[in-house]
Amino acid sequence: MSPAAAASALQWWADAGVDILVDEEPRDWLNPKAKAPPPPPEPQPAPEDALPDQLDLFQAWLAGSDRLAFASPSAPRVCPSGDPSAGLMILTDMPTLEDCGAGTLLSGDVGRLFDRMLAAIGRDRASIYLAALSCLRSPDGQLGGEAAQACATLARHHVGLAAPKSLLLLGDACAKALLGLPVARARGRWHRIATHAGEIDALVTIAPRQLLENPTQKRHAWADLQMLMEGPGR
Repeated sequence: MSPAAAASALQWWADAGVDILVDEEPRDWLNPKAKAPPPPPEPQPAPEDALPDQLDLFQAWLAGSDRLAFASPSAPRVCPSGDPSAGLMILTDMPTLEDCGAGTLLSGDVGRLFDRMLAAIGRDRASIYLAALSCLRSPDGQLGGEAAQACATLARHHVGLAAPKSLLLLGDACAKALLGLPVARARGRWHRIATHAGEIDALVTIAPRQLLENPTQKRHAWADLQMLMEGPGR
């Protein structure tokens, strides 16, 4: 092919709209379509330094923000309850379906066991501050990935605002979020959790839901509650 013929062929392809020789995807050159815009990014919780710096304002933010993981207009929220000044904060993972219906964390049979655990250490729901890593339930009831990291950031800020004397973490999700350890490796000793307001003493124990499924573990939970009553440094 002569140079002139080659130039003519190339010009013909250029006039037809061909602007690249090799591409990742086939194109319909005779019926070009504009690429669809990329989907908007998923909303993420605000950075910790932009979160409300007073507990009552943060509670209101949790109750109404659309930037929480799993937030949607129809998703029920189960917000913290109890007395933030009680000195004991207890953190669970997220509401169950039963909790969403009742509007209370740790409801039903799990809640009755939880109430007996509190009574065993001379407490009730009015004398603790009960909250969750996420006040919204995920579609599959699991907490992992980026959502877990975002919830951990919020929980650490929440704990710092409440500033309890002791923090009790229920179950693997809470232990992993705030300590990076599963219950099996974290329970049986006190930990120190860093927050913007200083370090908080924390214990880990088995979640009441797991105790219902495996009653033989209740002796371990009772040992943890005894440590909680004794306090850190004993």
